[in-house]
This record gives sequence, structure tokens and C-alpha cells, in this order.
Amino acid sequence: MDDLNLASDFPQATREQWLERVEGVLKGADFGKKLVARTHDGIAIQPLYPKAEGSAPVARRQAGRWRLSQRVDHPDPGKANELALLDLEGGADSLNLVFAGAPSARGFGVGIDSVDDLDRALSGVMLDLIALKIETAPFMGRLVAEKVSELVKRRGLDPAALTIDFGLDPLGDIARTGQIVLPWTDLSQRVATTASTLKDQGFKAPMLRVDARACHEAGASEAQELAAALAIGVAYLRALEAHGHTLDGARDLLSFLLVADADEFLTIAKLRAMRRLWARIEQACGLDSKPIRLHAETAWRMTTRRDPWVNMLRTTIAAFSAGIGGTDGITVLPFTAALGLPDAFARRIARNAQLILLDESNLARVADPAAGAGGFEALTEALCEKAWALFQEIEREGGMLESLQAGKLQARIATVRAQREKAIATRREPITGTSEFPNIGEAEVTVLFPSPLCGGVRGGGVSAEPKRDGASTPLSNSPPQGGREQDGKATIAPLPSIRTAEPFERLRDRADAHLAKTGERPRVFLANLGPIAAFTARATFAKNFFEAAGIDAITNDGFSDQDKLRQAYLDSKAKLSCICSTDEIYEKHAVETAETLRSAGSPLIHLAGRPGRHEEAWKGAGVTTFIFTGCDTLKLLSQALDEACA
Repeated sequence: MDDLNLASDFPQATREQWLERVEGVLKGADFGKKLVARTHDGIAIQPLYPKAEGSAPVARRQAGRWRLSQRVDHPDPGKANELALLDLEGGADSLNLVFAGAPSARGFGVGIDSVDDLDRALSGVMLDLIALKIETAPFMGRLVAEKVSELVKRRGLDPAALTIDFGLDPLGDIARTGQIVLPWTDLSQRVATTASTLKDQGFKAPMLRVDARACHEAGASEAQELAAALAIGVAYLRALEAHGHTLDGARDLLSFLLVADADEFLTIAKLRAMRRLWARIEQACGLDSKPIRLHAETAWRMTTRRDPWVNMLRTTIAAFSAGIGGTDGITVLPFTAALGLPDAFARRIARNAQLILLDESNLARVADPAAGAGGFEALTEALCEKAWALFQEIEREGGMLESLQAGKLQARIATVRAQREKAIATRREPITGTSEFPNIGEAEVTVLFPSPLCGGVRGGGVSAEPKRDGASTPLSNSPPQGGREQDGKATIAPLPSIRTAEPFERLRDRADAHLAKTGERPRVFLANLGPIAAFTARATFAKNFFEAAGIDAITNDGFSDQDKLRQAYLDSKAKLSCICSTDEIYEKHAVETAETLRSAGSPLIHLAGRPGRHEEAWKGAGVTTFIFTGCDTLKLLSQALDEACA
């Protein structure tokens, strides 16, 4: 049978023809505002891209499956070992050994004081068959490397046969803690000497890790994360070369760790851009480029404590994107990570998400599947251009450490963080299960231990005000200050570690505290007007709006009689009220409804929708607040809780 090629029977459509059809649908609306999105780097994302001609696939270090990595972070070495063995038996081929005190430990981490403890944590683990990534407390990399080396010697293993990423990252430690424990010349010499010692013992690279998680957790944009990774990597190349390593040997000592989040297109483009950007660095150094060791971890910033089940969806999208983006290994944070130490079930879900992508979806069977796709190629190139310009800015400031000491990198990230916080507050960037479609009756989840960084686990959330991670500073839109002295040591403004859901979680915590104190949730009465078809859309919007703060929305089948509406409000025992219906019904009945609710004693009367030309009249009748898409949701919900919990 001849192959059918139906497309050849139709004329090729042009972009001009498509734009003509779009203009007809937009009916005069601005194309750029309606259909073109922009990233926090200001990169335009078009609705349609042509095929990218002449693009080449981005090469990975080793084709085929990526490494499936699981965290080892239980405080007890014996328990940590049990969980690690379950992961390896279940399909993992890489372990992240997270030591107590490591920023990524989030208050947990394996307590290892001796080589014996390390041996217990890795008992039964065949180190020559897996990859091992090490994450230590700040500035403890050298001491941990000595313990690992001693364990390898004790077991009679050949260091050259092992795949161990020692994770030395002094600049990352400085950025997270704000502490400069030694002058950079001394600190860099110590790191270079440690790397040389490990090489002399027979260990293969990598020894140093270029870790961009600190920037991502602080709210950085994609280009800022890439630029910081380039600046850190170049600083390590300079330090290693200054202390006896060749440039060719120095670049082989590095590994890279970027963050994968739920923005599929940007995550794929960011990972692809990282490889292209570092190849440009190598070329500038006079080296032939070779694929970097690139690992991805799902974003701490996107995890939530409320309705944590949704985290499964976020991490699956992130892992999918990291796989498509060409990473060499992926770590998926368990869906309960923000609530406490994940149990075996949460770890299994994190592991199986990758196994499905690898073994059922077969994502690793195609090298760089995004190559040639117009949208991905355009985003990759735009990120490369933006990140390179930001990297050059850091270089003009003297390099990564100097930029941190002057507070300039922190200030640029703080600017983007403020943009992101505004988008979260107005729900322009919704968080499913937290700011959008919340579930105030969510099912409980279990963890081995509740997180010491926030309150105890109750239901799907927490009951106490969350604390900031580690040495993080309070969020502020004002730029941080530069270096200073503290206890005889130079310090800088540390990069904060945040989750974008935290502001809404604090609202839910307030509502839960009221429930614990009174036995009842704060309530809002929905004053639905007219037939069900008239008020359903805005009543649903209002219900989701208030439940994002843990406020129970009392709904009904609608009212046409003001006396019945008044009595229903009084029976609901709610302090708050919200009028819900169509614009047409508002024109006829908003004033009298507001007056009815005010006379019934409602201190805050909301109206779902924009007031337009009626704002003065409706406010005069008693409406205090208007809620609509794009309003400052956090501010209005905080005010509502102030009144409802008074």
C-alpha cells in the first residue's frame, strides 16, 4: 500500500492567514496583551511558533536513561538505611546522602558523626553499582569527604570504579548562610586541595557542585538561576586553575544542579540552555566543549503544605520536563516534604513517578525531543541571551563572591521575588489546592516526623506559624545590604529559602487556630441573588476565594425576598457576607441587598465582581469590598480574617 500524504493535497497555510483569523476572534483586542505571555525575565512567549530550521540536538554526557535518585535523610543512620534499601530495591539507581545540617535537609538529615555511622547508613548498599550524591552542612564538605574515603578504603573498593559526587560548594554555602568563614583565597585553596587529594586517592570526578537551588529558592528567575550557575562555575574554574589544576582537568571536576518546577516549557528550555551556555564558557577558555554532568531536583519553592496531594502533579510535570530537557539524573521531592520527614509511601510515589516516565512512557528513548520545536528552541535561545547578559553583569561586578558581598545579586533576585509575590497575591500565578480550588476538608497525610521548620501536622496542613528555613531573612521588597562584620567574620545578606505558598498557608493557619479555639471555622454568608444559573459562576468564585483562607462559605439556592435573605444570614452565624449574582441583577438589587446585610449586622460586605460605574452607590449602600480576578487576594482575605476571627 502506498503511503498516504494527505497534507500535500492542501495549500500551505501562512502566518498572515492565521493572524487574519486571530484578529477576527479578538475583535480589536490587543494581540500582545491577550495572547502573548511574559516570563519574569521579560521573555515573550508567543502563542504560535514556526518550525526551527537547522537546530541540532543538545548532547547529554551519556545517552539513554537518566539516573533515578532518592534522598537518604532520616536522622537515624539505621532507619535511613532501611528506607534507602527499599528505594534501591524499588528501582532507584542513585542516592542523595543528605547529612544533618545540610540546607536541603530541611531540619532533618542523617546524623553521621563517624565512619561507623556512615557505614550503617550505607549498609548493604553496593556503592560500585549506584551513583552517590553527597549533601553536607555548610563548609563541612572536606570532613565528610574524608569519611567517605575512609569507608571506601574499609570496604576494599576501588575508588575509580565508583560514581560519587562529593558536592563541595563553598560559594553556595556562603550564599545560603551569609557567612564567609575564611578569605576566598584560603577557602578556594582548601577546596582545590581536597579535590586533588580525592583524585590522588583514585576517585573520579566530580568533586565540586555548581548548585543553583539557593537562587531558585530565593525567588530567582530562570535566567538569573542560569547566570548564577555560570558565575559559580567560572569562579570554581579560576580557583582550581590558581591552585594547580589545568583548565581541562578543572572543568571535569564540576557537576551542575538545577531546579525543575511545574512550568514545563521553561524548565525544558532552562536545562537545554545550561548545556549550551557552559559550552560557550568552555569555548571562551579555549577548550573543546564536552557535555556537562547535569542533575535536576524538583522545586522546593513550589511545594505546598495545604492539599499536599497536588504536589504529586507538580513533581510529575517537573520530572517530565527535566527528562525532556536532557538531565543526567533527577531527584523528585516526596509530596509531603514540606510537612515533615516523608514516610515510605511518599518516597515510593516520588520514585514511581520517574519509573513510569522511564519505563512506561519511554521518555529516555529519544535524545533531546525538543530539538527543532519552534517554541522550545526560541525559549532556549532567549534564555541563553538573557542569562549570558546577567552573567556578564556579575563578572563586571568582580565575580560571584563580590556580587554577593555587595548585595547586588541578592537585590536583583529580590526584585523578581517581589514580582512573583505580587503575582501570587493576586492569583495571576495560581497555586492549585492553595490559592485556587482549596480543600478545607482535605484528607490527612502521614509523615515520620513533623517538620521542625513549621508547626505540627494537622489534617493536610499545620497548626502553627511557619518558620523560615535556616539562616533566611524575612521577605522584603527592599534591597539587602552588602557585606558586614559579625563576631570577627565577614557576613553578607543570605539568600532566603521560601515556598511561594507560604502567605496563603499562613492565612489557613489563622483560620485553623480559630477553629481550634472556638470549635467553628470563620464563616462567610453567600448572599446569592436570583436563579441558580444567575449566581452559580460568581458564588463558585467566591467560595474558592474565601476557602483559600480557610473561611467556610455558607451557600444556598438564592434569594428574591430580602426578608428571607436577612434571616438566612442571621441563621448562618457568619460575620462576613458576599453578594453573588450577575451584573444585571446587581443593577437592580445590589443596593437593597447591601442595606439588608448591613442592617443585619454584617461588618464586612463583599460583592463578587467589578463595580464599574456603580462603585460609589454600592459602597454608599454598605458594600465594603469587591472581589474579582486580579484583586489583591492576600490583602482582602487577611482583612476578612481580622473581622471573622475577632
